[in-house]
Amino acid sequence: MLDKSSKIYVAGHNGLVGSAIWNNLKSRGYDNLVGRSHKELDLLDPVAVREFFDQEKPDAVVLAAAHVGGIMANLKYRADFIYKNLQIQQNVIGESFRHGVQKLLFLGSTCIYPREAPQPMSEDVLLTSQLEYTNEPYAIAKIAGLKMCESFNLQYGTNYIAVMPTNLYGPNDNFHLENSHVLPAMIRKIHLAKCLNEGDWDAVRKDMDLRPVEGVSGKNTDEEIKTELAKFGITAEAVTLWGTGKPLREFLWSEEMADASVHVLLNVDFKDTYKDGERDIRNCHINVGTGKEITIKEVAEKIMATIGFKGELRWDASKPDGTMKKLTDVTKLHNLGWHHKIEIDEGVRLLYDWYKKGICINHKEA
Repeated sequence: MLDKSSKIYVAGHNGLVGSAIWNNLKSRGYDNLVGRSHKELDLLDPVAVREFFDQEKPDAVVLAAAHVGGIMANLKYRADFIYKNLQIQQNVIGESFRHGVQKLLFLGSTCIYPREAPQPMSEDVLLTSQLEYTNEPYAIAKIAGLKMCESFNLQYGTNYIAVMPTNLYGPNDNFHLENSHVLPAMIRKIHLAKCLNEGDWDAVRKDMDLRPVEGVSGKNTDEEIKTELAKFGITAEAVTLWGTGKPLREFLWSEEMADASVHVLLNVDFKDTYKDGERDIRNCHINVGTGKEITIKEVAEKIMATIGFKGELRWDASKPDGTMKKLTDVTKLHNLGWHHKIEIDEGVRLLYDWYKKGICINHKEA
């Protein structure tokens, strides 16, 4: 049983979910936390990971570190997504076992489920049919991770729990135009389009200085910036987004994902994740989501309204939509005592406020 003095290693503590889990643990009085940046510890390096575990000897591990990205990145860098994630998992879970950690929490993704899975997707639909092609390498890596946790538990009696969050968004999100996820990408695109539409070049340059796009920053000319942003569907007149806007998605605020994760870490054991008397124990992972869905088009329209962009919203149907419907069944999570509170309207407003604040702070520092 973990107590307030337990040493907890949060792998990926600077990321979207890892930072939120770190803050959640702190707010509950768990101060003996260990984190390492990528520069300090390369999780792809097995020797470095072993030396870290030898030195720190954590009581518990939260594996929130992963190589992640949106549809474009998943399509383009397929080898990176499977190799890097398998390597990170192999190293961290393997060393956790060798060093006898009391509890491990592994974070995956609901993209582990088949493309044509019955909706809403319960944990039991895993491996029942073909995966979505665009993110198949990433999904296979995450399936391997949850099965590794399950298998160690069954063979060695360890207490490793895997949680599968739905689409996440929140503070410290990735707003890179090429490899971010759909919601933060839409916020940045629509924000920049609004700035162009209103002729607010100071705001455009602040944004581009903070997050240059393919080497183009706020120091480039107006025309160079406009040309670069147009490549990503951003103009003063309109924002063009990938696909048709018809796919349905479920979105969960990252700080709520963190709260659910910490709830599971502190209160749920492996024996709680399956039914007594099951002959074949499998699919012991836990879906984490809201159980509610919305179309990409509806989310884009909410962002348009929140940001106040007066231009057009256009769709490029020649680009892939990805899975058309991906809703989680969160019955298991509810039965384990956790429910979400933040709905999408409030979440979009909170994320845009965070984004604007970040630009202002960083610009002042610069």
